[in-house]
Amino acid sequence: MYAVVTGGAGFIGSHLVDRVQDLFEKIIIVDNLSSGSIENIRHHFGKKYFSLETVDLKTFKDLDKIFEDVESVFHYAANPEVRVSVFNPKTHFEENLVSTFNVLEACRKFDVKYIVFASTSTVYGDAKKIPTPEEYYPLEPISVYGCCKLACENLLITYSKLYGIRSLILRYANVIGPRSGHGVIFDFINKLKNDPNTLEILGDGLQKKSYIHVEDAVDATIHLYKKFLSSKKDYEIYNVGNDDWITVKEIADIVVKEMGLHNVQYSFSPATSDGRGWLGDVKFMLLDISKLKSTGWSPKIGSEQAVKSVVKYFLNRF
Repeated sequence: MYAVVTGGAGFIGSHLVDRVQDLFEKIIIVDNLSSGSIENIRHHFGKKYFSLETVDLKTFKDLDKIFEDVESVFHYAANPEVRVSVFNPKTHFEENLVSTFNVLEACRKFDVKYIVFASTSTVYGDAKKIPTPEEYYPLEPISVYGCCKLACENLLITYSKLYGIRSLILRYANVIGPRSGHGVIFDFINKLKNDPNTLEILGDGLQKKSYIHVEDAVDATIHLYKKFLSSKKDYEIYNVGNDDWITVKEIADIVVKEMGLHNVQYSFSPATSDGRGWLGDVKFMLLDISKLKSTGWSPKIGSEQAVKSVVKYFLNRF
């Protein structure tokens, strides 16, 4: 059995490659390395199961023959920067929506059986029900990023119904961990290294969201993939996150403490009248993961513990 992992040199994708190598005869990573890194996958070089294709998913002709004999596709290639989608929406349209369409066309052309798609909690927008379940409606994203991800979900569902490509859609909370090169933790540490006395916090600091460690996120992904193989559904949607959440100010407090700093002055910079960090920023996000837990899986560590673990990792790395 062959598998393709798009974005396999990226943050979540590379951790997924580490875990699925035992499930397939061959793993083909498709990554243009625009945000992914060779260092994330270097330890797989020279292995019989491993292959790397440095092509751009925005161009369909580059995918010709790569998907031949492939049974499963894990589609994790995307531009993850929500803020970028505000001032450069075309980037997200092309790198998220157009790329997903081309991947699905390749799946159709080469009769791929399964696709696992990395979606996002941002498809819910400002949900009026928290924790937010998968069946929440209406889905009203407030960022171009969330909008494109939701459009991708609908493409997958349509392709599953039309062409029999069975689709597993996973709506992740904020995934954090080693190999990540962006996000609030990374941002806070860099700011405090430049100025240990003052920390600018985008928003009013009261934004509250759920975080999941990448090891938990990947473990849930593999668990759900195996469950999906034994089911008979055309497609399935799951929230993947934690039972708890944490504010941005609480994350700042953790970073300051772990860095051994004292008397740091916080400077809050809200971009909107209701205290968001930027236009398109969902202020409150907590996913209902009861459907995921009903399959026999639960996260090993909560949001706060995950944040502390990742802060320590970055500090040791720096």
